[in-house]
Amino acid sequence: MAELNTGDGGGGKKGSKKVRSKKSNAKVDLTAMVDLAFLLITFFMLTTSLSKPQSMDLGMPDKNEKDPKENIKVADDRTMTILIGGDNKLMAYTGQFADPLIEPKEYSYGKNGIRKFILKEEERLRGTYGDPKTNKNAGIIVIIKPSKKSKYKNIVDILDEMAITKVPTYAIVDIEKEELALLEKK
Repeated sequence: MAELNTGDGGGGKKGSKKVRSKKSNAKVDLTAMVDLAFLLITFFMLTTSLSKPQSMDLGMPDKNEKDPKENIKVADDRTMTILIGGDNKLMAYTGQFADPLIEPKEYSYGKNGIRKFILKEEERLRGTYGDPKTNKNAGIIVIIKPSKKSKYKNIVDILDEMAITKVPTYAIVDIEKEELALLEKK
């Protein structure tokens, strides 16, 4: 039982002539207060919502059992490749690496960098192929290629740009040796 003692019992000094009545110790029982505190702690622990981890949906293609390296033909002018290197380096180009339609150029993260380039390319494709909402073969396809030196934050930033610009089709793939050499050179 929890107790609170509030005195030493009363009475006078030893050896004094006056006799006082001896007072008993005042005791306060704290058991009910401790029980109430634990009930409140338990209540608040069970009723509060803990922060939920934030995640981004990432759709992965099904494995093709017949031919795992099946190539899908896509128009070069619809394909944009984004290379992510170390030290927040970001490069992008349109088309094939060997014969790009838009030469590889270094961009910054954010609305005045890569987002502006993506939106410009989407507008160009809209003029060529029409609205991607009505024509499924009209949207841009972005290939994201992070290097081993790239940071996790940079990949998340690029995935955020895909969500902001509403790019319908994008993929994360391994970077080629030639592309890695280009990243390290510039």
